[in-house]
This record gives sequence, C-alpha cells and structure tokens, in this order.
Amino acid sequence: MSYEFAKYEKRQKIGYITLNRPEVLNALHAACHAELAEIYDEIAEDPEVWVVIVTGAGERAFSAGNDLKATAEASRQPPSERRQNLQSSKGGFGGNTTRWDFVKPIIAAVNGWAMGGGFEIVLASDIVIAAEHAQFGLPEPRVGLLAGAGGIHRLPRQLGMKRAMGMILTGKPIDAETALNWGLVNEVVPQSSLIETAERWAAEIMECSPLSIRASKEAAMLGMHMSMEEVMGTRFPAQEIMGSSEDLIEGPRAFAEKRPPQWKGR
Repeated sequence: MSYEFAKYEKRQKIGYITLNRPEVLNALHAACHAELAEIYDEIAEDPEVWVVIVTGAGERAFSAGNDLKATAEASRQPPSERRQNLQSSKGGFGGNTTRWDFVKPIIAAVNGWAMGGGFEIVLASDIVIAAEHAQFGLPEPRVGLLAGAGGIHRLPRQLGMKRAMGMILTGKPIDAETALNWGLVNEVVPQSSLIETAERWAAEIMECSPLSIRASKEAAMLGMHMSMEEVMGTRFPAQEIMGSSEDLIEGPRAFAEKRPPQWKGR
C-alpha cells in the first residue's frame, strides 16, 4: 500500500518507516497520524517484520512535531469539531506514542530536529541513533501548548526529574552529544552512516530470538510501573507465547550443538 505522508517498506525482516513531509520538516497532522497508525497495525500483524526503523525524510529534521498551521486552522472550527480533531488517532502521535501492546523493537534514526511530538516519538522508541546535528526538545510551552503525547511523562522517567524539568519548563533543546551523555540516545554518528548504524543495531537484535525479544520488551515496559514482588510473579502475554514456541527448543539445542540458532519466530 502506498501512502501520501509516510513511506513504508520492508527488507530482511526490518520494517522501514519514513515520515515524509520534508517541506515542513516532517511536521505531522491528522492525515499523517492516520497513515502511520495503519503502518504500525500492519507491522504488528506481519510475522516477517521483526524490527522497526523509523526516520524522517531529508537531512534537516526527524520531525518538527505537531503541524502548527493545521492546528491553527482547526482552532477556527466549532468547539465540538475541534475537540474531535485534537484527539489522538489510534496509537497516539505518529502512530506509536500510546501503542502499549506493540512488542516489536523500534529504532529511531534521528536525522535532524526532533522537536515536540517528534521528540515524543523518539521517547516512545526502544533504541535511538542520532545524527551528529540532531536536536531534541519539547518547545510546546513557547507556543501555548503542552507535550501531551507522552513527553512530559516519559522524559522524567528516562532522564530524571531535574534535567527533564529543565527541558520541559524552558522549552530549550539539547544537542545529540548532550542527549547521549544524558542517556537519551544510544549512539551518535555522522548523518551519512545513520541508517547503516540503525541497521547494525537491528541485525544485532535479530541475532536473538524474536519471541524472546518481544517478551523482554513487554516485561521491561509494563514492569516499570509494578512493584518487584508483583512483576516477578507476573507472566506477560508475550512470555506465554515464547514459552510454548519452537524457538524455545531451538535456542538450547543450537547452543548444545555449537551452531547458530535458526529462529522461526514461532
């Protein structure tokens, strides 16, 4: 299926999502959110996609976040229509910020500015690779808004309260090296090797059992909000799938036979 505001392709068990509005720094509006939600739905159901890489078109921006011109136009609508249009589409901003049951790993390849909702997409990803010129920020208060797609909640959890509040309350961005030093980014690389680096991370992930990866991600994410006693006594859905899979047998068998495992994802 082709899309107007996003690109999607899959190769070698990797699903590639590109935010495709470079003329507005990949800012997102309602139609773009809807397309991205469809893409994530497709990936979730596709057994041939094990890892996702999301990036932006061009070299200036991953995503500038919310399309403020579209928001301004929506503000002229009657209140009932405005409330409806402001509601997040399925999966939240960019199709992934409220997709709680998405257990496949998401790698954000940040090719420039990741501001507002763009940064919120990054915060909702599992691995972040940043180009050297990337910038990250939540500037919503500077335009009378709030980072309501998870940014004001995820950032303190991932960064710590003081640094997070410094970013949230000033709206000022940080550069890629600062994000790396603060633990928001896994690796900083030249723009020319950004996708290659993301693919290297994807390949390393795919050396592991895909079912184990999904069970591990789900347990780590859902377990963050549970006590140790509760989480250690919980079997999450992806863990149940892993526990009755062929891959559960293949892993120990391959180790004993001193050969690489042949994962099937089932």
